[in-house]
Amino acid sequence: METKESSPPQVDLNYPREDAISPEMDLETALKECSTALDLFLNNRFADALAFLKPWKSQSMYHAMGYSSMLVMQAGMTFDPKDMDAAMMSLNESLQTCQRFRKKTGIVETLTSLWYRQPADNLTEEELHAELCYAEVLLQKAALTFLDESIIGFIKGGMRIRNSYQIYKDCKAMANVTKDTEKQKSTHIHFRGGVNMGIGSFNLILSLLPSRVLRLMEFLGFTGDKELGLSELREGAAGNSLRSILSTLTLLMFHLYITVILGTGEGNLTEAEMLLEPYIDKFPNGALVLFYIARIALLKGNFTFAQEKFLACIASQEEWRQIHHLCYWELMWAYSFEQNWREAYQYADLLCKESKWSQAVYVFQKAAILSMLPEEEVTKLGENVVELFRQVDGLRLKIAGKSIPTEKFAVKKAKRYSSSNPVKLVVPALEMMYVWNGFTVVGKRPKLTESILNTLEKAEQQLRDDPNPSEYHLDNQCVVQLLKGLCLRQLGHLVQAELCFNYVISSENDIKHDNYLVPFTMYELGLLHKQKGDIHAAITVIENAKMNYKDYNMESRLHFRIHAALNAMGSFSAKLPPPFTSA
Repeated sequence: METKESSPPQVDLNYPREDAISPEMDLETALKECSTALDLFLNNRFADALAFLKPWKSQSMYHAMGYSSMLVMQAGMTFDPKDMDAAMMSLNESLQTCQRFRKKTGIVETLTSLWYRQPADNLTEEELHAELCYAEVLLQKAALTFLDESIIGFIKGGMRIRNSYQIYKDCKAMANVTKDTEKQKSTHIHFRGGVNMGIGSFNLILSLLPSRVLRLMEFLGFTGDKELGLSELREGAAGNSLRSILSTLTLLMFHLYITVILGTGEGNLTEAEMLLEPYIDKFPNGALVLFYIARIALLKGNFTFAQEKFLACIASQEEWRQIHHLCYWELMWAYSFEQNWREAYQYADLLCKESKWSQAVYVFQKAAILSMLPEEEVTKLGENVVELFRQVDGLRLKIAGKSIPTEKFAVKKAKRYSSSNPVKLVVPALEMMYVWNGFTVVGKRPKLTESILNTLEKAEQQLRDDPNPSEYHLDNQCVVQLLKGLCLRQLGHLVQAELCFNYVISSENDIKHDNYLVPFTMYELGLLHKQKGDIHAAITVIENAKMNYKDYNMESRLHFRIHAALNAMGSFSAKLPPPFTSA
């Protein structure tokens, strides 16, 4: 059933229906109802989708899971404690609902199952789906538990993830041994689609982890295989199940965000466009569809078109303002890539006023952007850069008892402004652009890269002419040289880029504050060697950055990038864990 925004699903929101004879809902009807709710959701009718699911969430595992999933999504975007509590309460109710449909086992069978982990092959179709829904809700509860500010919450989250992982493995095995008669049922395609999504997501996420973390995960019984993960998700996305769109969204998140921020910045944009294409006609004004159209355009370097689509996404709905905040973040960067600092400031300012995700990052980002403007223009805007930087430390959050890495980075950089004689950051907006791997994006536009290079060369000259260098002087010079090297490498001036990188590395013993510079520069030098075709030199330099440096800002982010880069060059091929199978 295709639905367009101009004619969204016409549904009766007054449950239960008049023709309902029993308080129970059969599996096939529940799946159809949840598919309708998903269509409502993708057509920006978020409240209607929740209202559609709510009356049956205590009687139907799929209604329960769908309802709590939407609340979890909302909580993840708002970080509002009330939304978190509502989502957690709903998840607990969903687990109880799912539990009622799971196979009841005796004590001997339970102990045997725990010891041998042999999935039963005599489950009914409904019991199969109950296992799958239970695992999915458990995983969502684990994700929310990680946001608890205590180590106990962190441990609980980890245990729930392990339980969810094990159930998914059992479901995979059950999908492989299910009798042919089960496979003929119209509901079974939804079970297999759910298995594709769960197994695919786990493998993909685990494959991204740096080797030292992965070794610990293997000890706990986890394994991850990137190609298997992608294969399972592609199979799920290509199917016609309830979770096909969820597998699609997971792949889009991987290609358009994870590989950019935590990888080498080379997402598969061709596959992303193909995955999104079927939904563009079906949900032409759907906020999520418009958002991803814009994100693809941004990563391709089509900044003007991206800006238009992000604005269209904002205009498409008012119900979930959090989607507006995602667009503000992207628009801020789209204008930053063009060095249109005035427009970038407008969106940074909106984030500071409206979003609760990370006020420390938003205020730092706003101050960093204002730092790129002439002082008289900042005054006209009624802003005080020094005061903004001084606010950053008091705004940081803690998740699982720890500060967010980007917030720690921002706080450390902003500390220069805490003294009575603040020392200015040199090009803070461009430095943050690097933190989010934005130079790989702006590199698609040589003229804009040259423009940023020109800004960096001016900053370089100002530092050279400074009559009273501060204790941060060399650190500032090294920041400029790292960013200048990135621009030169993007433009193909590899010899000049290497000189810039070597300047930073040779200054290691004299850098006083920005301890992240040398390991990150080594990583970038490794990518330069790769670009020259010297894979051996590339691996040697990147391995050096991985093995010989620790306790620096953004360390985990660099280890993710190193892991992705070395995997791409094949140096981990012999060390990869075995694929995640049903055995």
